Amino acid sequence: MGAELPARRSSVDLRTNVRGYLDDRKPNERYASFDYCFNYFQSFRELGKISAMASPANVEHSCIQLGFYLASWGMLRGSAELLKKSARYFRHVIEVVANTEPSLWELDAHLYTESNIQRLWELANKIRQAHPDGAGDMSDTLVTKIMLGVFGSVPAFDTNFKQGCRAEDKVATFSLRALREIGQFYMDKRAAIDEYRVRTLDFVSGGETQRLYTRAKVIDMAFFIEGNV
Repeated sequence: MGAELPARRSSVDLRTNVRGYLDDRKPNERYASFDYCFNYFQSFRELGKISAMASPANVEHSCIQLGFYLASWGMLRGSAELLKKSARYFRHVIEVVANTEPSLWELDAHLYTESNIQRLWELANKIRQAHPDGAGDMSDTLVTKIMLGVFGSVPAFDTNFKQGCRAEDKVATFSLRALREIGQFYMDKRAAIDEYRVRTLDFVSGGETQRLYTRAKVIDMAFFIEGNV
């Protein structure tokens, strides 16, 4: 982030918020859908086989993993356009993800330099245009939920997260400026954020894996709960 800025006062009780979130993260409950989606996509990265997630043998499973996570997190309800789609709709998103250079998979809130923020923004735009039917741009909410569930690189700018940002007087619209604010929030709260980088839950056993939540995911949890009170 360059020269470290002075820590700013914060009204968000990060530890209380994250503990509240984790209390409701159980293997059969919806919060765990993030863990299973994140585990799935990260496993390809860790094996050095990112492109394989879009292969004929894996693309269906990849689409279903992403689709169920998005459904759990409210993207297939009410009048949402995705409610009219099958899991196959996500195949172009999976192709974008499968062609994302490995260094982008490493980006997290502690690495929000100006150049990395720009790279995240460019990745978001690639995902935004990944429509199989030319139906138009994806919403910021959908794009950032995908980026969170797959890469863990940015928080999901959904209603609760944005409301939590407003309570903190931070930028609540997904933008370059918002990512700079999130990067600064990490710098201000890095000890607490790093403390709550808990292990993901395993689908089969329901127990913990060796894979940690990203810093952006911890920030997502803190503001999601802040905006849900």
